[in-house]
Amino acid sequence: MEVISKVLFWVANSLLIPDIIILLFLFARSLLLIGSFYNQFMVKRKNDKELNEKIKNLNLSTIESLKTALPEKDNSLFIRYMRDLLSTPASEAYSDFLISNFENEAEKDTSLSKLLAKMGPVLGLIGTLIAMSPALVGLSTGDISGMAYNMQVVFATTVVGLVVSAVGLVTLQFKQRWYARDVNNLDYVARILTEKEEQP
Repeated sequence: MEVISKVLFWVANSLLIPDIIILLFLFARSLLLIGSFYNQFMVKRKNDKELNEKIKNLNLSTIESLKTALPEKDNSLFIRYMRDLLSTPASEAYSDFLISNFENEAEKDTSLSKLLAKMGPVLGLIGTLIAMSPALVGLSTGDISGMAYNMQVVFATTVVGLVVSAVGLVTLQFKQRWYARDVNNLDYVARILTEKEEQP
């Protein structure tokens, strides 16, 4: 039993360095995500200000004005799909296909936020538990400096893991709300276009 315990302890300790490396990598990715999220937020706010009212009051006679109001140099996900929807002959099947593709790409865009939200606390907890063991051993043997070092690792992995998770959760909440509204707008425009095509 003692041999098994030592092997288990050795395996657990060997996971600390990979855990910290992965945690630091995810922390760097979360910083990059903050930058791209801010840029996406500014573009989204500008587009919503210009397009929301036009989409809300859209009818068969104002479709062309919505098409010309789309920013030419903006290649954000919603604008690309809206441009495709307005420039293609109206078809219910194609509209459904387009909206399904938009939902798939939106899901892909939120995957990093989901990964950070889930893996941050897990990796932080793993680092905390692994470093806690030698800290307790240091306490029992009177090695205060060793215990203090391991407690620093305990707190650092916990804090970094929670920061990574917080970035993932916040960006995920915003993006899910944005994409839900975008899907609703695309569906509404598709219905208006289909009505136009059905009219004699």
